[in-house]
Amino acid sequence: MPRIKLEGVSKSFGKITALEQVNFEMQDGEYITILGPSGCGKTTLIKIVAGIWTPTEGRVLVDNKDITNTPMEERDLGYVFQNIILFPHMNVKDNAGYSPRVKGLSEKQIEERSSSAMELVGVLEQQGYLPNELSGGAQQKASLARAIASKARLLLLDEPLSALDARVRVELRYALRRLVKDLNLTAIHVTHDQDEAMSVADRVVIMRKGKIVEIGEPTQLYNQPRTLFTANFVGQSNFLEGTVQLVENGNAAVELRGERFLKVANTGFSIGDPVVLAIRPEHLTLSPEERPNTLRSKIEESRFMGPYTRYRLRAETGDELLVDLPTTEAKVADGSSASVHFNPDFILSYTRPSQGLTEALRLE
Repeated sequence: MPRIKLEGVSKSFGKITALEQVNFEMQDGEYITILGPSGCGKTTLIKIVAGIWTPTEGRVLVDNKDITNTPMEERDLGYVFQNIILFPHMNVKDNAGYSPRVKGLSEKQIEERSSSAMELVGVLEQQGYLPNELSGGAQQKASLARAIASKARLLLLDEPLSALDARVRVELRYALRRLVKDLNLTAIHVTHDQDEAMSVADRVVIMRKGKIVEIGEPTQLYNQPRTLFTANFVGQSNFLEGTVQLVENGNAAVELRGERFLKVANTGFSIGDPVVLAIRPEHLTLSPEERPNTLRSKIEESRFMGPYTRYRLRAETGDELLVDLPTTEAKVADGSSASVHFNPDFILSYTRPSQGLTEALRLE
């Protein structure tokens, strides 16, 4: 299995910079997802790893060997595209056996590889079908079988599930991870779907405007994101701007607009520092009366989300807040007043960005 390393990789198309000084390394057997908004450079990155495009600057290394200018067909990889690409005149079996046939293997070897690959992805019983006779999910499974039958060391997945129905996407994402782990492959999976990225990856690469913002395990990126952008892009967060007014025993009192204060645990900031506080909607609770560390608020809207109900409130500071409560506990009416309680242990604090909060959170 390969170890992939990108050193100072940049890619420009005329005056447009798609990637800028990307440095990244993944280990043997890792399942990596690259996540980011549209136009952030994630597809450009995977195409450079694949050899479809050559970087304007920088190097791509596999097991410490420079393959920056190595043609795609010599890189020993399997590629599954966003738009399902199968040979329309070939049935599933012949599509799966295409790579070993091109490599000049014997008919017996072709049969063994294609049958094994089709069985792994669950299309063995459909081996005689043409692509137009298959559902979207079965077509993508056939594409996976073709990639697997090549016996590639590296599997590249470029938005592989985006063309499928929601239910099929969920089923296939878990099948993909099991497949990669069972075969001991190294995989890079590009997606714009947060749930998809977080549920299958060992580590997630967050990208924005051609740069890597943050890399981490899914739980770390959700619970302890190091950047405001990640806190906003992965999941949902509430953001409040303020200034540290008191620091005591590792805790801080942060003054918000309207001379309201919140206690925050373990900030690491000093008195006078401008900060942004972030907290997930599920870490907020509603109370009919004031408690310590609360903001008086008015409920503007509630939305039933199945297992939870999402409340949108306007706090006395003027900030909009989202609060998620289990639906069984959601009994607060729209238009009513409530106090939003902030647990200090779940509040994250960041240096207030010089360019402004709106710009720091902007997706494009």
